[in-house]
Amino acid sequence: MKIEIAPELAFFALLAKLGSLSAVARELGITPPAVTKRLMLMEQRLGVRLVNRTTRRLSLTTEGETYLAHATQILGSIRDMEESVSSSRATPKGLLRVNATPGFGRTHIAPLVSRFAHTYPDIEVQLQLTDRPIGLVEDAYDLAVRFGELPDTRLGARKLMSNRRYLCASPAYLKKAGQPLTPADLHQHRCILHRQNDDVYGTWRLQKGRKVELVKVRGAVSSNDGDVVLNWALDGHGILQRSEWDVEKYLQSGRLQQVLPGYTLPSADLYAYYLSRRQQPARVRAFIDFLVATLK
Repeated sequence: MKIEIAPELAFFALLAKLGSLSAVARELGITPPAVTKRLMLMEQRLGVRLVNRTTRRLSLTTEGETYLAHATQILGSIRDMEESVSSSRATPKGLLRVNATPGFGRTHIAPLVSRFAHTYPDIEVQLQLTDRPIGLVEDAYDLAVRFGELPDTRLGARKLMSNRRYLCASPAYLKKAGQPLTPADLHQHRCILHRQNDDVYGTWRLQKGRKVELVKVRGAVSSNDGDVVLNWALDGHGILQRSEWDVEKYLQSGRLQQVLPGYTLPSADLYAYYLSRRQQPARVRAFIDFLVATLK
């Protein structure tokens, strides 16, 4: 039996993305029974179950996850191959899927996407904003814009901007609670905690010279939203660890004051992460170059 591999891979990638037989049927313009039959034929041919079927939503089996990872990579290679033999190498075009965090993505990346779309009208940009850790291969993104380094050796990276981290607090809080002089003093203070990805929760790393101190801090308020914790610091709820990008204007205006200025914290440099490929698609190169030029 002759199998057309690329359509099967695209079908399964769509199924994994939408998570519903009926949604796939609507997308492809066919009936749900036809989708079910197509999936069953795939599983019979492979001799394994690819998805777990429930009444509401599908979930991938271990074999299904493996199939999806390879399918995504192969489809990307096919797309890149088509680009390399077409005029798109000279004129970037096609679908570009970008991921960023909600706060920074909404306030900074989204306006840049708007300008980029005017500059490159043949590129269709899909911007997805998520807080959770992302997998470019598994989630089929072309690139992600993130602060800090991602622990994934499969990815390439390009630094977009340097960005230090500070400890800071409002003058009102420091007048009431006092100014900490050493990292150990933070144990006696209220600290505002920002829950991010898989960071060690409530542990701050401070360095002076070669000496590194890990301090377990606590406080009355915490959030996974960067704007929320920043506003709490401005309202005098305690000491906050935040990046230069977010607090510089408040430090200059005096609404926030730096705490323990003699110590450094892990940087929060901004990176564009992308799939490591021998020949990067023109649309990805164009967007990264645009970000570098603009953010400078």
